[in-house]
Amino acid sequence: MSKPMLTEESIQEETAIQDTLRKIKHVIIVMSGKGGVGKSTVSSNLAMSLSMKGYQTGIMDIDITGPNIPKMFAVEDERLSVEDGKLLPVQVPPSLKLISMAFLLPEKDAPVMWRGPVKMGAIKQFIEDVNWGDLDYLVIDMPPGTGDEALSIVQLIPKADGMVIVTTPQDVALLDSRKSLRFGAETGIPIIGIVENMSGFVCPCCGEVTDIFKSGGGQKAAEELNVQFLGKVPLEPAVVESGDSGLPLVMNHPDSASAKAFGEIVEKIIKTVE
Repeated sequence: MSKPMLTEESIQEETAIQDTLRKIKHVIIVMSGKGGVGKSTVSSNLAMSLSMKGYQTGIMDIDITGPNIPKMFAVEDERLSVEDGKLLPVQVPPSLKLISMAFLLPEKDAPVMWRGPVKMGAIKQFIEDVNWGDLDYLVIDMPPGTGDEALSIVQLIPKADGMVIVTTPQDVALLDSRKSLRFGAETGIPIIGIVENMSGFVCPCCGEVTDIFKSGGGQKAAEELNVQFLGKVPLEPAVVESGDSGLPLVMNHPDSASAKAFGEIVEKIIKTVE
């Protein structure tokens, strides 16, 4: 079978994507096999932790139909501007840049009812039509599962540094996290490791930990599948408060158990990719 002919337009698009990616040192994909495991909370706190360490960091929210990263940074009312034909990301101190479908919606609660090819086109634009500048890290917050958006990113950024898989301790979440690991293996994207989120509820009064969703399942899955276990993030009221207030936990409650857990996770990620 003959290969499809490359058009001048497709060559220009490929060149634009490569020009963007050349300025980004490391790409980290944060994904989960199912929804409701706190993947966006993990993504936002990992990105902010990197930014607070002095790294130039970007976060690309490609949950096209359910974008919520802007809410977690209290910038959901911002709109993107254009300079020299490129979209400029929304900037968050100290050194964080954000792109999300939420910045392009006419209203906050406007639904995005797009099929796969249109979603891929939007994701492609988030790479080639955005002036990310020079970044040390680009964190990509994926929607749940291994569908259109995940396949699009693998196709557009085949040399990503790796995936961080987010799970919760219960069996059903661990089953789906194994699917994410299989996805990484079959697409050739390395697995950086597993994060076990909501790993025990920390009582704000006495500090006692109660394993509401069990505990240790993420570590067990990592051992069984021979991948790195990055750490456990406990469930605390401060996590919800920070997400709703638009101040990531690692900045708003740096002394909390969850913030300390994120700090250790980020150190492992940096060590792994660099």
